Amino acid sequence: MTDAERIARALTEIAATADHYPGVVIVLNHDCRQVLYMSARGLHGLQTTIAELRAMGEEYYARYFNPDEAHEYVPKVVELLTRNDPTYSVSFFQQVRSGPGGTFELYLSTARVLAQGQQGGPLLTICLSCRLEAASHLTAKVQRLLDENTFLRSHTATFASLTSRERQILSHLARSRSSGEIAEALFISVQTVDTHRRNLRHKLGASNAFELGQYARAFDLI
Repeated sequence: MTDAERIARALTEIAATADHYPGVVIVLNHDCRQVLYMSARGLHGLQTTIAELRAMGEEYYARYFNPDEAHEYVPKVVELLTRNDPTYSVSFFQQVRSGPGGTFELYLSTARVLAQGQQGGPLLTICLSCRLEAASHLTAKVQRLLDENTFLRSHTATFASLTSRERQILSHLARSRSSGEIAEALFISVQTVDTHRRNLRHKLGASNAFELGQYARAFDLI
């Protein structure tokens, strides 16, 4: 069986049941740069057709996904294709422009290699994407994690400028501990703690405890 025949057969088999699944079923080509199939739920959400998706090629990602998140899931997809193991899967969150007026909505996607070609390499990848309801408790938690991750990426260089002692102080401040409590815990003077506190606010550009806490949470100090 040729690779073209394998693809045609696999797409026919997937299409026979895909619309019964609770999420969106997507089948991509050997390097995941082109969508070959998408179930009706996904086509309706994107207001497109399979023919249009195939013609888009890589533009599909630029049109429907948040480019700021590409570094989060692209390495996982690369690993998936490199391992080329049909029993191995990867999962990731994505913001997809599929809502009314083209607004971003949060999806959880899981992908694996669906078929291998005659030469043994990946031929097709299948992905199941489920929208997370905006009103769900899970969505709020996931959004907080995404926000923290975005904050981390944007402030890594700033955080790297802190000394080990400043990071210790920041960890204590994020736990709402007083200068006296911090001084006692670290065996330093209250005046030294206050000096570190001022330096932290200056280095991080933080004007209040909440902004200091953002750094502590994003960089796992609490």
